[in-house]
Amino acid sequence: MTTPATTTPSAPPTYADVAAAADRLAGIAHRTPVMTSRTADRETGGSLFFKCENLQRVGAFKFRGAYNAVAILDPEQKRRGVVAFSSGNHAQAVALAGNLLEVPTVIVMPKDAPAIKVAATRGYGGEVVFYDRYTEDRAAIGRRLAAERGLALIPPFDHPGVIAGQGTAVKELIEETGPLDLLFVPLGGGGLLSGSALAAKALSPNCRIIGVEPEAGNDGARSFREGKIVTIDVPKTIADGAQTTALGHLTFPLIRELVEDVVTVSDAQLVEAMRFFAGRMKLVVEPTGCLAAAAALSGIAPVAGKRVGTVLSGGNIDLTTFARLVAPA
Repeated sequence: MTTPATTTPSAPPTYADVAAAADRLAGIAHRTPVMTSRTADRETGGSLFFKCENLQRVGAFKFRGAYNAVAILDPEQKRRGVVAFSSGNHAQAVALAGNLLEVPTVIVMPKDAPAIKVAATRGYGGEVVFYDRYTEDRAAIGRRLAAERGLALIPPFDHPGVIAGQGTAVKELIEETGPLDLLFVPLGGGGLLSGSALAAKALSPNCRIIGVEPEAGNDGARSFREGKIVTIDVPKTIADGAQTTALGHLTFPLIRELVEDVVTVSDAQLVEAMRFFAGRMKLVVEPTGCLAAAAALSGIAPVAGKRVGTVLSGGNIDLTTFARLVAPA
C-alpha cells in the first residue's frame, strides 16, 4: 500500500515564521541586491527601490519558499520525496531545493512552459510530468501523484512554509532601505504577496502594500473587492508566472487583512517595464517579474514624494522571447 501523501498544514503563517525561514535560508539563498535608478525617480517623482529577485538562485524569488517548505519536512518524508506543480519558477525552485537537501522531486509542468524553465528543472534533478494548462487540472495531477507515490505535495503558493519563505525577500528589502511608504508586489496565487505583507507590516507598519497582477488575470483584484475567492479561466497573458485562476485559501485571508489594494497592468505596460530594465539598468526581468514595477513606473498608483519598494520577482525568460518583446515596434 502506498503511504498517504502529506497534507498541507492549515495554520496560517506569521512573521515569526518568516523570521525562522530567513534563518534557514541564510547562506543558502542569495541576499539579492536592492537597486535604484535616478531615471525612474525623476520620471515618477518617488524614491524607488527595486529588490532584484531576478538575480536569486533559479532566477526567481520562488527558491526562498521552496527551500523553506522542503527543509521543514520530517526525515521520513524527505526520504520519500515531494511533488510540486508550476509553470516554471516554482518547478525549478523545488527541484533545486530537493537537489541541495537530497530529496527526490517530481514536478508537474505545463507542456507550453518556457523551454529554459523545463531544462533548468531537469538540470536540477527534477522528474518532469507534463500537462495541458488549458484542459487539465495541475493540482489534481499533483494530488494523484502524491497519493500514488507517497510524496509530500508542495503547491506553488498556498502552503505556510512557502509563504513564510517568500516573505524573506521583503524582510531583506526593508532591512536595507528602512521604512517604506509603499510596497508593490506581484500577485499570482498570493504566496509572495501574503508573505511580503507579513514582513512589511512587522518591519514597516505604516507601509501601504499593493498587489499587482496582469489585466487578463484579475481574479485577485476581483476577490479583494468582492470579499471572496473568485475563480477565472486560465488568463492569456505574457506574464506566465501569474497565469493562476484563483487565490489560495491561506493567501486570500492574509491579503484581505494586510494589503491596501490590488491593481492590474497590461501586457503592454509589462513590455515597457522590461525595456526600461534592459535599457536603463541592464537587467533581464521576465514579464511576471515586472508586474510590481510596471504599476509604480506607469503611475497606476501615485508614488511622488514617497519611498517605494518594488519586488522584481524573476528573470527567467528565453532570449528569443525576450528579444522579440523588447525590440522596438
